[in-house]
Amino acid sequence: MANAAETLTSDEQRLAELGYKQELHRGWSSFSNFAISFSIISVLAGCFTTYGQAFNNGGPIAISILWPLISILILVGVAFPMSELASAFPTAGGIYYWASKLGGAGWGWFTGWFNLIGLVAVVASVDFVCATFLMNILGLYNLHFIFNFAKAAAGTNVHYTAHVNFALFAVILLIHGLLNVFSSHLVSLFNTISVWWHVIGVAVIVVILVLVPSHHASLSYVFGHRINNSGFSNGMYWYYILPVGFLLTMYTITGYDASAHVSEETHGAADSAPKGVWRSVFYSAVIGWIVLLAITFAIQKSKEPTILKSAFPALTIFETALTTSAAKAVILISTVGQLFCGMACVTSASRMTFAFSRDGAVPGHNLWRRLGKNRTPTYAVLFVCMFALIITLPAYFPNSLGTPVAFLAVTSISVIGLYIAYTIPIYLRWRKGDDFQPGPWTNGRKYRWMNPIGIVWVAICVIIFCLPFTPAGVYFGKTFSWSSVNYAPLVTIAVIAAVTIWFATSAKRTFKGPIRTIDFADGGGGGGGEVIGTAPASPSDL
Repeated sequence: MANAAETLTSDEQRLAELGYKQELHRGWSSFSNFAISFSIISVLAGCFTTYGQAFNNGGPIAISILWPLISILILVGVAFPMSELASAFPTAGGIYYWASKLGGAGWGWFTGWFNLIGLVAVVASVDFVCATFLMNILGLYNLHFIFNFAKAAAGTNVHYTAHVNFALFAVILLIHGLLNVFSSHLVSLFNTISVWWHVIGVAVIVVILVLVPSHHASLSYVFGHRINNSGFSNGMYWYYILPVGFLLTMYTITGYDASAHVSEETHGAADSAPKGVWRSVFYSAVIGWIVLLAITFAIQKSKEPTILKSAFPALTIFETALTTSAAKAVILISTVGQLFCGMACVTSASRMTFAFSRDGAVPGHNLWRRLGKNRTPTYAVLFVCMFALIITLPAYFPNSLGTPVAFLAVTSISVIGLYIAYTIPIYLRWRKGDDFQPGPWTNGRKYRWMNPIGIVWVAICVIIFCLPFTPAGVYFGKTFSWSSVNYAPLVTIAVIAAVTIWFATSAKRTFKGPIRTIDFADGGGGGGGEVIGTAPASPSDL
């Protein structure tokens, strides 16, 4: 048995100490680990698609001022505490495993399901909006095959637009699924390319937005102008309308738990995974702020009424401020970035599905945990893509205004689900106090004030994102319409109720948390359960 133990690398030994065999192919570098989270955050996706949420609910100040402030709260209160946990427990289960080890099977159960539902919803939302941008760029280039993309992008026939959008969504989902099934190495390579595409792409976009517009908005407009396009009274601006605009930052900067989910495929995971988490948030926040400022400075004040009527104000800003060729270039760069983002989302969600199924928490878990011949979680990828398609089916049937209400609910629940999942183990680690055994990357005693910041901030955001976004979405109001309802609280309550009933009636007796697939007696590594790694380091290496 000693010879078997000697053949294990430090990564494999640490994984064995946590209870798992090395099944996934460990071929990712530290940079690749960072790259997947950076790709999922994707400033070319979130900043462009949810720009209007902040612009309509708060105006330029909700973008120029709130973005950096909220980014700091996310970095300090969520990303740093998650990094510490990723270092202590470098497994594909990520936050589900952390919660199970720190709080028990019940905490792990609810964390895992919130995480899984949030990740599947993120796949659906990213790929669906990517299809929307792809439809627009194909229309601008007058490319027609099977569908008339120019007609669809014009939106004059809302049903035709919805059908074309959904067809493109299905194709994109299929491509992302095939990439994740057939080559983990190719996915890693594309994530590396994605990082440079985002960095260089943002630089190109910023240059275009600086040089091409005939004139730019003033500093007072970008950092001081307020807009209330919600329909609610201006008296509600500071305590209701402006907070609704938080969604831009919170939706964009999410999904960075991916660095934890691919830790079993990463070299030096106890050090690489935590750095992948916080660095992806930090650099995305900086780069995202630059591109958001460039977009906002490019606004032509006379076109503001037109921008406020647009489903995607960022697209309208490009079309009204830039030449046709420049607008095409910006939208094309963004669309390709979203394609990279969607691929990375499928990777992260499938690894979470694999790990959760490995521990018997998902119906049909024996199928979803099976690996393909390439040592990739083939059936977990199928699970993610299949359910991403299913939960987005209602978007095929838009309302009379062309708004896919069910899809908007999926987008909101992805943010709520993921951040609730992030916060549970952060709370449990804070509750454990100094008894917590850190990995090589640790926050030290700073966890005492960092973790509560994240807990309180996420609680506030969950409440905000459950509120009606327009007066027509207020139940029993004079202008109430189901087509304007924010379905996020309904979905959240339904999910909590379903998993609670399931746990109370069945899973409480059968689900025992993470299941060991290896023991030291089986050649799993050295005894004593000691942590392999270097001396603890603080998050001061910014």
